[in-house]
Amino acid sequence: MFPNPQDALPLAAQPTVAASEAHAHELARACASAGPEAIRDWARAWVTGLAGLRLPEDHRKAAAEVERAVARVSDFATATLRPEGVATTCGLDQARHVLARAHGFPTWAIFVAHLDDLARPGSPVAAYEAAAEAIVTGDAGSLARLLASHADLIRTRSTREHDATLLHYVSANGVEGYRQRSPVNAAAITRQLLEAGAEVDAEANVYGGGCTALGLVATSAPPRQAGVQIPVIDVLLAHGARMDHPGSTGNGSPLIRGCLANGCPEAAEYLVGRGAPLDLMGAAGTGRMDAVRRILDARGGTADAADRDVREALGYASVYGRTEVVELFLDRGVPVDVELGIHGAGHTALHAASYHGFVEMVRVLLRRGARLDVRDATWGTPPLAWALTGWSDTRKPAERYHAVVAMLVGAGAEVKPEWLADEAVRADPRMRAALGG
Repeated sequence: MFPNPQDALPLAAQPTVAASEAHAHELARACASAGPEAIRDWARAWVTGLAGLRLPEDHRKAAAEVERAVARVSDFATATLRPEGVATTCGLDQARHVLARAHGFPTWAIFVAHLDDLARPGSPVAAYEAAAEAIVTGDAGSLARLLASHADLIRTRSTREHDATLLHYVSANGVEGYRQRSPVNAAAITRQLLEAGAEVDAEANVYGGGCTALGLVATSAPPRQAGVQIPVIDVLLAHGARMDHPGSTGNGSPLIRGCLANGCPEAAEYLVGRGAPLDLMGAAGTGRMDAVRRILDARGGTADAADRDVREALGYASVYGRTEVVELFLDRGVPVDVELGIHGAGHTALHAASYHGFVEMVRVLLRRGARLDVRDATWGTPPLAWALTGWSDTRKPAERYHAVVAMLVGAGAEVKPEWLADEAVRADPRMRAALGG
């Protein structure tokens, strides 16, 4: 999909097959021209003419978002019409393919059929698109009228590649990115859809397939940020959503694992409290010591650092501040400096604890002999650099980082002169003191 289903771009204000065909001809001509920037120029003109991009009010952020879309379209068009090492024809069929895929459709024929149906007032496609808009904008009245006038709408699936039902849109996840929004009444909208007959465990073809509304909302940033994630989860569970649905969060991942991997610890902990099944990573990341012990005991009592599950579990315990779990893994035989891969590659638990400002975990790891000079494989930096990076994120309490940095430096971490010269460090007397400056 282009480049993935969530990057699908909205249609023009009044989309027609003829207009899309004209855009395809323009792209083919741009490809055939000698100018190296011709395809990007076409992409910029085409993207800025689309409706519904829903850009941020901040002009700089809006411009950056447009440029990202232009780059994605331009790169995809270039790869499609001018594949490396292949004689190109800059054919019209390839150009049509770019248009279809950029809008979220697997083929030009399906895209054309969608546009034809969309042009017919009252068609199933037109009703579905209007209902999807009503869901993401919280327009319960319009949604009710559409559901009442189209008996099969609640069971209709999108003609886009994700094959989602309307219920999937309450998750603001997996569907086209410009519709990934969570209104304040998202829980009421979810209830409205389920009471109209929506299949609660219907699967969408995203993230490898098998995703349910519960799995998608529990791993989604927009509902979490809007404060509606748990209320929507409650409605889905009240209507029988399965917490043990295989791969509900995508890529074959069970529910709790998916929550933690996507930065939704609150949803993970809530679902565990509601009885969601746990594997080793889920138990470690949510701090369920009894479950971690039980799983390890069933494996013979020790934790083998060569076991990918063990390393992943230790990694998520370290990024979510589960100090007791980390200590348990060390007690069961995992080396304190074992390489992890949660944030990039080749970091240690000390890197992760330092980045997140977990004071007690850093203290425990240092007491256990964690090395200060290990450099991660992605950025090539030691734990102290990770602590300073975490501190630069103003959403986190600075006091935690003052303590972490002081401990690392006190234990012998090397302090680079450029860190002491950094403007933010110089402006913070406590951080300057922690670094020994």
